[in-house]
Amino acid sequence: SPSALFIHSAQKNRFRAHSSSVSRVSSVKDAAPVTEMASKNLAVDPFCYRQFAEKSESEGYAGAVFSLSVKNFEEIVNERYDEANLKDGYAPFCKHIFLVNDFSDARVNVLPITEDNEHCLRTKYEARNAKELPVLTRFFDRERLLDGKDESDVFPIAKYIDLILYSREQIDKENEAMGKAKDGESAPWGIVSIKAQDVDHELPMTPITAMRNALGKDQGGSGVDLDRESYMEAYNYWKDHANVL
Repeated sequence: SPSALFIHSAQKNRFRAHSSSVSRVSSVKDAAPVTEMASKNLAVDPFCYRQFAEKSESEGYAGAVFSLSVKNFEEIVNERYDEANLKDGYAPFCKHIFLVNDFSDARVNVLPITEDNEHCLRTKYEARNAKELPVLTRFFDRERLLDGKDESDVFPIAKYIDLILYSREQIDKENEAMGKAKDGESAPWGIVSIKAQDVDHELPMTPITAMRNALGKDQGGSGVDLDRESYMEAYNYWKDHANVL
């Protein structure tokens, strides 16, 4: 199942990644609209609709939520698409593309755990959709982190956007296993998650996400065996960091 930021049920803990007042599309002459279906290499998958304010799925989502429309977002990322910049993900069907974030106000929502903020950590069981098994997650409570502080003092604007991509074949396989109909999309890569971060390389997925991905597709996983080396790399990062919800 697509590795993504965990959903939080409370609307008050929601991030908004507003498009900047002068976006790349409106300020850069060479950012021409993508011809519909003809040259589109990337398409936002419905699983990722929760990250766009125009979609009802974004209600209650605590990760980066973009005020850009799905169509405008696709235009920007397709204009910047270069096959040579595809980076390997956790499985052959998963790739990443890292873009300089000069087109949105998306803020980071992963922070290091310190003595000053560890009291803001919380845990809960949750599933990202009705067909996934609930798993235990750890996160920072956003309201406790702010506690009268300005958002910009706690959550800096992300320098990069990480587009997590699944191949069209894998998306179709997972949809079939979970009883979902094909949506008719033909772009070779589906954007299943978008991470706002300060580095131009992949952050390790959380250990619990790696475990969930090792489940069968019918349980919301990807059917990919757990790799101990990758899991320990994830552990070494996430024991000192947490998502903000």
